[in-house]
Amino acid sequence: MNKGKKETLMELARWIKESQRIVVFTGAGISTESGIPDFRSPGGIWDRFDPSELSYPNFIANPVSRRKYWEFYREYWKGATGVQPNSAHRAVADLEQQGKVMAVITQNIDGLHQAAGNSPAKVLELHGTMWEVRCLSCNYFYPWEEIFNLLEGGREVNNCHQCGGLLKPATVSFGQSLPVGTLQEAQRCSMNCDLLLCIGSSLVVYPAAQLPETAKNSGAKLVIINRESTPLDSIADLIIKGEAGEIMTGVLELLEQV
Repeated sequence: MNKGKKETLMELARWIKESQRIVVFTGAGISTESGIPDFRSPGGIWDRFDPSELSYPNFIANPVSRRKYWEFYREYWKGATGVQPNSAHRAVADLEQQGKVMAVITQNIDGLHQAAGNSPAKVLELHGTMWEVRCLSCNYFYPWEEIFNLLEGGREVNNCHQCGGLLKPATVSFGQSLPVGTLQEAQRCSMNCDLLLCIGSSLVVYPAAQLPETAKNSGAKLVIINRESTPLDSIADLIIKGEAGEIMTGVLELLEQV
């Protein structure tokens, strides 16, 4: 680790040590190191599927769009099954175990924060979870494996056997509102934290991307850890470019020295 980078990580370690109400805000970049595909990068899943075709209004109105949607999820489930948390996820869980983290706000739907050891009660999944399928009418729960096996067998996903409503993965699609309660809690935490660590988010998807700005405007320090530049770099107190796992592991090691 070069001197300049070590000094930067040491500064973040000092801030973490001084903080008691940290919010960790994560995007796809924290999970790509585990093998979860990043939709927007070249070669990502949006190169094979048109996002506009998979929108919520199309899902509701068009049987053809629903079939494409389920084809998308069949492929996504296949790629994500068995994926494990990486060192960045484990570092976030470690910070919670140290009593530092008040909430983990994530744009991800992969459940890797909980798998790494974060308390499910502290993980706010803004875009839902891919590991549940629910009826849009009665909210009846279906195991994702049941639906995946149907699709793998070349069969179509039928309507809910309880009420006849449409089944859909418990994720937020384009054109679908974020869960109100989850968003409100994320806003509350962002307004009350003393440090917000933004890890692996491009910060281009709203309203989620507004939360780091809310934290900054409410008096918190804002740290952005990402491979690329983001639209909020200009207001960040600290920007660290690189791999999330390497950076967070390095910060935890230095935390023991400050």
